[in-house]
Amino acid sequence: MQEKNFILASGSPQRRALLAQIGFVPKAIIAADIDESEHPHECPSAYVKRMAKEKALHVAAAHKGETILACDTIVTVGQRLIHKAKDDSEQTKVMELLSGRTHKVLSAVCIIRPDGSLSLRLVSTKIVMKKLSPAEIADYVASHEWVGCSGYKIEGCMEAFVRKIIGSYSGIVGLPLYETKNLLNSAGIK
Repeated sequence: MQEKNFILASGSPQRRALLAQIGFVPKAIIAADIDESEHPHECPSAYVKRMAKEKALHVAAAHKGETILACDTIVTVGQRLIHKAKDDSEQTKVMELLSGRTHKVLSAVCIIRPDGSLSLRLVSTKIVMKKLSPAEIADYVASHEWVGCSGYKIEGCMEAFVRKIIGSYSGIVGLPLYETKNLLNSAGIK
């Protein structure tokens, strides 16, 4: 597959795989090492948009005149942001919180064009989760599929717990492909 003329500001293997799925292989992959702390009273949608923008700007600062693509994806329950769990105990609490509830996955996609102009899209997807038994929670946590993800990784055994998805499946995985392709196309990447 031929590389396209853009830089992906993410080290996520899921994002690389999603881009390859639609024939958009970046010419370079540069993970943006930024502070991902929340600001006081920052709502989840503002946070995820800020993260995508800051990642793109961070990489663009060192690569002037390039097209930069960045994304951030988070899980929310109401206005509560679910961060990456540090251990099995934290992930168990996350799964107990999500069990039997409808929650959202927010993905923000940011593109910076060679002229420095910026476009940003927010994609919100609702997920209706079945009520999980303690054994289902324990088995999921023990699988360690969730490691490195905000909330969980849907591709894998977690998908069997999802009753309904309203929105973008690829956005849950980590990169909403419809919006991403449109942003890349608008930047001249075909």
